[in-house]
Amino acid sequence: MRSGQARLAIDYGSADTTAVLAWPDGTWTPLLFDGEPALPSAVLLSEDGTTVTGHHAWRAAPVTPHRFIPHPRQPSEQRLTVADTDVDPLDLVAATLRHVAEQAHQIAGTGIDDVRLVVPAGWGPRRRTWMRHAAHRAGLPPPQLIDAPTAVAGHLLATGLQLPVGAYLAVCDVGATAEVSVLRRGPAGLEVLATLADPTAGGTAIDDALTTTLTTSPPGTGGQRWAMVASLRAGKHALTDHPAVTVPLPDGPAVVLHTGLLDQAAQPVLHRIAHLTTEAITAAELTPRDLTGVYCVGGTARLPLLAKTLTDAGITGTLVDQPTLAAARGAADAGATTTDPTTPEEPLPPVRRAAAIALPGFASLALVSQFLLTPEWRGSLMYREAILNWGELTMAAVFAVIACLSAGTVLASTIANRTTTPTSPGIHTGTGILAAASLGVAVSGMYAVVGSLYVGYPVNGFLRWTLLPITPTITAAAVMALIAARQWRIPAGGWSKLLAFPTGSVLTAAAGMLLIQYSLTADRWPHLILWIDLAGRVGGLLLGIGTVMAVVSQPILRLILSAPLAVITAALVSWPASGILGAIYAIAVTTWWLRQMWTHLLRPHHPHRAPQ
Repeated sequence: MRSGQARLAIDYGSADTTAVLAWPDGTWTPLLFDGEPALPSAVLLSEDGTTVTGHHAWRAAPVTPHRFIPHPRQPSEQRLTVADTDVDPLDLVAATLRHVAEQAHQIAGTGIDDVRLVVPAGWGPRRRTWMRHAAHRAGLPPPQLIDAPTAVAGHLLATGLQLPVGAYLAVCDVGATAEVSVLRRGPAGLEVLATLADPTAGGTAIDDALTTTLTTSPPGTGGQRWAMVASLRAGKHALTDHPAVTVPLPDGPAVVLHTGLLDQAAQPVLHRIAHLTTEAITAAELTPRDLTGVYCVGGTARLPLLAKTLTDAGITGTLVDQPTLAAARGAADAGATTTDPTTPEEPLPPVRRAAAIALPGFASLALVSQFLLTPEWRGSLMYREAILNWGELTMAAVFAVIACLSAGTVLASTIANRTTTPTSPGIHTGTGILAAASLGVAVSGMYAVVGSLYVGYPVNGFLRWTLLPITPTITAAAVMALIAARQWRIPAGGWSKLLAFPTGSVLTAAAGMLLIQYSLTADRWPHLILWIDLAGRVGGLLLGIGTVMAVVSQPILRLILSAPLAVITAALVSWPASGILGAIYAIAVTTWWLRQMWTHLLRPHHPHRAPQ
C-alpha cells in the first residue's frame, strides 16, 4: 500500500467514465473495469429494481432493451420513464459513481476523502449542484468540481508543457459529444475564456452514421439496435490497432469495417468539430496563431482524420497521450507531488547560499584594491605612464555583477517564500534579477570612475574594461528575468539554487588573478625571480581551472578540459595579455548563464512516471 491519502478523480462522461487514483508521492494508477480503463456510463434497471452498470449493462441491453439507458447524464430538471417507472437520473448517475468508488476502495485499501469530479466547462451552478448530489447519493465525500479543460491543461503542465503566464491554449474534448474551450494561464492559474459545445458532434453521431452506412435499414430502437451499437463500438476501438475488422450484425451477415468506411462516416461530424473549434477561438477574440496549441482529448480524438480536418481548417491539433485519461489525470494531479499546482512554493534559500553572495563580493573588492594599489609606473617624474592589469579590473567588475545577481535571486526567493498572495515566484525572481543587474552595472561603473580618478587617466579606458565585458552577462540575466517572470513552474530546488553561481570557480579564478598581478608587479629581486614567475604561472593555471569550473559542471569533463585551458592561460600571463585573461573569464560567466537558461528552463528534463 502506498503512503499518504489517495486522491480519486472521476471523469463522468456522456458515454464513458474514467477514473484515476493518485497519491502524494506522485504515483498514480487508472481504475480498470473488466480490464478496460473506460467504464461505460450506460445503466440498466433490472426487474428486481437493482441497477446494472458498465459493460454488464451493455451485455444485457439486447435482452431487455426497454430497461436500458445509454446516456444517464440528463439535464437536472429532466425525469426518465423506464419500463413504465418514473426514474430519477440522479440515481442512475449515482450507481455508476458508486461502482467507481467501490473499485477505488479496493485499490486504495482505505477510505478516500479527496474526491474530484470533472464536469464540462459550460455547466452552470444548477447542473454542478446536481452532480454534487449524485456524488452524495453514491456515498462519496463532498467532491471538488473541476472544469474538464482546466483539468486537461493541468495534466499538460504536469507532463512538461511550457505555458508561460499570459499564454493561451485550446482544448478540444471529443467523446460522445464535443466541447471546445479556450484557456489563458494567468498569475493565479488557468481561466476559461470561451467554451462551445455541440452534442451532435462526437462519437454518438459517428456511431449513427456508421449504422446508416453499414445497414440498408436501421434496426429501430429495440435490442437489435443496442447489439449493433455495441458491435460498432467494439469495431471502432479495434481499428486503432488493425486496418480492418469484422463486425457481426444482429440481423444479417457480418460486415467488414475498415478505416475508409469509418472516415467516410466520421468526416461530416469531424467537420463540425473543426468548425466548433474555429468558433470557440473566435469567441475568445483570438486567432489560431495566438495559441500555444490545440490539444485533443477524448475517445473520438484518436481518429487520425480529426487532425487532418483541423489542419484543413487552419488549426494544428495535437493528440494528448492517453486522451481518455487526460482530464482525470489532470484533476487528480497525477504525477505531481504537490496538491496545489496553481500556487507553487519557492523553497527558502539555505543559509549557506550567503556564500554565493559574500565570496564574489570580497573577491571583487580584493581585485579592484590590488588593481588600484599596484600599477606599474614607468617613465620619468614628468611623464609617468601607468601599466595597468585591465584583466584584473574586468574580473573585479564581473565578480561585482555575480555578487549582485546572487544577492538579488536569494532575496527574491526569500520574499517569494514568505509571500502568501497567489503570485508567481518567478515574478519576484525576475524583478530581483533586473534590480541586481542594475546594481552590478552601477558598481562596475563606479570602479571605472574611481580608477580614473586614482590613476589620473581618462575614464573611457576604464569604462571599456568594466562595462563592455559584463554587457553579455547582463543581457543574459535580463533574458533570464523575462523567462522567470513568465514561467509559473519553479525549477527543482528553487530559483536561488538554479541561479547560484559556482563559488569554487569564483575562489579559484580570483586567487589566480591575484597571483598573476603579484607576479607582474612584484619587485624582481634576483633570488626571487623564479618564485615570482612561478606564482604567475600558477595563477594562470588557477584562472584556467576556474574558467572551466564556471562552464562545465561534470567532474570528469572539468578534469579533461581544465588541463589544456589551464596551460593556455598560464602561457598567456604577461602585461599585454592580461586583458585577454579577464575577457576569457567574462565569457565563461556569460556562458554559464546561457547554459542555465537552456538546460533548466528552455529545455527542461521531465521525468515520466508510468502508471503503477
